[in-house]
Amino acid sequence: MRFAGLTLVALVAALVSISHAQEPKKLQYPDTKKVDVVDDYHGTKVADPYRWLEDDVRVNKDVAAWVEAQNKVTFGYLQGIAEREAIKKRITDLFNYEKLSAPFKVGGKYFFSRNDGLQNQSVLFVQDALDAPPKLVMDPNTWSKDGTVALAGLAVSDDAKFIAYGTAAAGSDWNTWKVFDLAAGKDLADELKWVKFSGASWSHDNKGFYYSRFPAPKDGAAFQSLNVDMKLYYHKVGTPQSEDVLVYERTDNPKWSVSGEVSEDGKWLIIDIGDGTTSRKARVAYKDLTDPNAKIVELIDNHENKFNFLGNDGATFYFQTDYKAQKYQIVAIDTKNPDKKNWKTIIPEANEPLEGVSLVGNRFICTYLKDAKSLVKVFEVDGKLVREVELPGIGTAGGFGGKRDYTETFYTFSSFATPPSTYRYDIATGKSTLFRQAKVKFDPAEYEVKQVFYPSKDGTKVPMFIAHKKGIKLDGTNPVLLYGYGGFNISLTPGFSVSRLQWMEMGGVFALANLRGGGEYGDAWHRAGTKLQKQNVFDDFIAAAEYLVKEKYTSPKKIGIQGGSNGGLLVGACMTQRPDLYGAALPAVGVMDMLRFQKFTAGRYWVDDYGSSENSSEFNELVKFSPYHVLLKNGAKEYPPTMVTTADTDDRVVPGHSFKFAAALQANHKGPNPVLIRIETKAGHGAGKPTAKVIEETADQWAFLVKSLDFKPTIPK
Repeated sequence: MRFAGLTLVALVAALVSISHAQEPKKLQYPDTKKVDVVDDYHGTKVADPYRWLEDDVRVNKDVAAWVEAQNKVTFGYLQGIAEREAIKKRITDLFNYEKLSAPFKVGGKYFFSRNDGLQNQSVLFVQDALDAPPKLVMDPNTWSKDGTVALAGLAVSDDAKFIAYGTAAAGSDWNTWKVFDLAAGKDLADELKWVKFSGASWSHDNKGFYYSRFPAPKDGAAFQSLNVDMKLYYHKVGTPQSEDVLVYERTDNPKWSVSGEVSEDGKWLIIDIGDGTTSRKARVAYKDLTDPNAKIVELIDNHENKFNFLGNDGATFYFQTDYKAQKYQIVAIDTKNPDKKNWKTIIPEANEPLEGVSLVGNRFICTYLKDAKSLVKVFEVDGKLVREVELPGIGTAGGFGGKRDYTETFYTFSSFATPPSTYRYDIATGKSTLFRQAKVKFDPAEYEVKQVFYPSKDGTKVPMFIAHKKGIKLDGTNPVLLYGYGGFNISLTPGFSVSRLQWMEMGGVFALANLRGGGEYGDAWHRAGTKLQKQNVFDDFIAAAEYLVKEKYTSPKKIGIQGGSNGGLLVGACMTQRPDLYGAALPAVGVMDMLRFQKFTAGRYWVDDYGSSENSSEFNELVKFSPYHVLLKNGAKEYPPTMVTTADTDDRVVPGHSFKFAAALQANHKGPNPVLIRIETKAGHGAGKPTAKVIEETADQWAFLVKSLDFKPTIPK
């Protein structure tokens, strides 16, 4: 039998050939060697065949070669996506707007940062008055040719003569602190090394400041070794670091963190001794700075609750605390009569969690979260409600800094489709006046934002924000980017992001789920997503995707999931538990090996949230969802298109987590879907990343989603 000149056999062969030609070609990944490493956890043997990828890329040449080979495959794939250049051009255009921080006032001067649009780092300016011309203070863009050295913190002396400031190179958490003479316009010789997770607090005489640091790590171990033995020091301006005075240390518990803060009146040094990360179960000590012979006194001598020092009236200290208030309250403690029975509640626990407090203009300005949206109230120091701050809409407000005698403060407000605006707030009258407003090249009226509540696996109602262009059809075909975090008491609130704006502009839906583990509803909500309850977080995220499908926003093949750090763990866990539910995954700088995270840099702090494999019951839970180990256990399986992202100088979540996960994913993935890893150079966990690198990474992520979710983006020319 013949068909158009072909035999049936030839026709079948031709059709098979055409079919194969249309199938996506499976990528060829670099060969990744395996090693015979097996650990014994409480009698359970666990293999770790990619242990060698934990080594520092600067030290191990094999790891460096693996990184180079992986990047070659990844960037080759990304460059082949037709829409990438247009996406990059548009994100560059959107990023190119003036960004101004809210001003803060010290010594009668106003300080603020400005980015003219595409500068890699923001520039610090000072004004003698709000209507005075700004003067350049320091420009971090001059500190390196590629913009990879960033300003990592600053503290201005009370007389505004000196600025203590930290610098961070290549995104590292390690900071070098220096002192800038504002009048002379230059740095002094002071240089403080091995500072991490610390600010600076000036003494009232403006002669020096308190700060915390770690011992110098061993050669070659700076980016991986555990951070222990944190100590509090006093540095006198004009002296070498070797002469800094040791103020406080805990040799009995070297894993505890230590920080110091001088009270506004200069009379007290408040010492915070932390155990954990954002849980901040704090001990509190203090020292009378008016008495040269004063001893350090322990005020809170256990780690049962969280205490955030707010200010003082003489010997009475004010704290924000979860003591007998899981959504937080403000208490006054008379240090002359410190017994708990004498503690006085100033502002009691409310229905909404108290997220932040500042004592400005002799009033407490309290920021609450009402279903993950900002609610701000003003109280007298005795706790009497003055008023609620009228915010310009539903979104996120932040700032409200200042001192007891100030009559004004500043705050910023933004939402998903509302660029940041800065307001001056008159504390006496309660009037907010628009001070500055960002001008981004888009029309906010074209977008809509709503909040929904969906049921998780156990019936818990979880809030989620959904933002998109107006007029979309709920026909199950929209590409969706679902973002989550769910950990460390961190709340996700509606804020402005240029990259998310572009996603919506292209035609995508953006969804942000407020998972358990965060702080949106107080300590109970946080604890419900920790340790043995961590699976609740993943269930919440999975339920969010199922809701979006059920309500016909999208379908599984059109859902991209994204998260970073603890959110990277979230994405890794969910894509391995429910690979059928997503069309693409973007896990960034994630904690992927849940059995060994506590052995590197700051990982030991996270035990309070995650638990530890050194505890048998916690190990049994961790091994169930540890993304790296689930991949090894599952064997060959089809996973959604995935692009892991990390950076070579990430010394928060060391890149070995992502390296091992990517290696296991490539080895155990079947099917043509790309499973890639993008490894940034001269960058870290995210802080201080130059604008140019942010743009490149965003363009790569959106291009990857465009191809993986198979949609035609709308990109203005």
